[in-house]
Amino acid sequence: MNNFEFCNPVKAVFGKGTIARLPALIPEGLKVLVVYGGGSIRKNGVYEQVAGALKNFQWLEFSGIEANPHYETCMQAVELVRKEKVDFLLAVGGGSAIDATKFIAAAVPFEGDPWDILAKGSPVKEAMPLGAVLTLAATGSEMNERAVISRISAGKKLNFATPAVFPKFAVMDPEITYSLPARQVANGVVDSFIHVIEQYLTYPVNAKVQDAFSESLMRIIVEEGRKVLRDPLNYDIRANLMWAATNALNGWIGQGAPQDWSSHRIGYALTAQFGLAHAETLAVILPGVMEYMRKEKREKILQLGAAVFNITEGSPDERISKTIEVVESFFRDMGLKTRLNEYEIKESALDKLVEPIAQMGWKLGEHGAIDATVAREILRLRL
Repeated sequence: MNNFEFCNPVKAVFGKGTIARLPALIPEGLKVLVVYGGGSIRKNGVYEQVAGALKNFQWLEFSGIEANPHYETCMQAVELVRKEKVDFLLAVGGGSAIDATKFIAAAVPFEGDPWDILAKGSPVKEAMPLGAVLTLAATGSEMNERAVISRISAGKKLNFATPAVFPKFAVMDPEITYSLPARQVANGVVDSFIHVIEQYLTYPVNAKVQDAFSESLMRIIVEEGRKVLRDPLNYDIRANLMWAATNALNGWIGQGAPQDWSSHRIGYALTAQFGLAHAETLAVILPGVMEYMRKEKREKILQLGAAVFNITEGSPDERISKTIEVVESFFRDMGLKTRLNEYEIKESALDKLVEPIAQMGWKLGEHGAIDATVAREILRLRL
């Protein structure tokens, strides 16, 4: 296990009725901007709960954050924050609303072009304080320091990370997720699973705690994920999935261990160019990464198969193949497609899809071995 330093300052407020706790979480006297998406929170009662909790605060709202938040939309919110002299940002939604709010928090005080935060990795020296009310178990953005933003005019989807945008708190009420469409729930399950995989499926470094934590999270996500579509109003299932999703990407399981993230980076272009949801890109690409890198990931794929899916019979190569098949089958059980041709994406599109990797000079994967050429081969396996 490698050396590491770790601090997660986010206060988690978990359980039924916890939106009512907002007045105790936001300092008195601050002007609050509520940031949310397309209006579903107005239909499921969340908006009313938030409005009631903020009744003694001066607050305003900014809606319209996209499922993959657009840089252009975020910059409209930045202008509003500056004009209205907002003091505190409150994201209400899933990972997209929270990611957008993190970028807004970083962009408001940023000196220069905020696009440089994403495109050039310009350091963020300060950011506005923010909190989150989570409505979708998926990204773990409510308890980490990273965000992903798309710039539609440039056809790019890029990420940034800085401790300055850790939320001050994350309110998580599993009951809020009852009204979500089944497709969003399924996407959240797959997203959470692959967040764990990207930090686990590399090579052994004797990080026993991190491995055991990751394996237990994956088992829970698989077990509860398969149940939730059949029993969507089961509080315990929803609670376990929400807490698993948070722990999948709050920083704990990746400490002292190598990480991959190639499926995420390759998938960015699928979202930017074809509009696929984040989880949809991951369900397509991850089996390809596992297959193409099966030799490099050999020991951890075998460990995954045995610990999570009870695959212990057959030769090592047979077990590796079976594990890849079972992972892809799980994605299909959740209702996701796993092939590019199912989205009518043909081989002629591959060069364009890997172009951002070449432009950014990315060397992806735990060994930095996945460049644009290798990424193209991985995508070709998924046609």
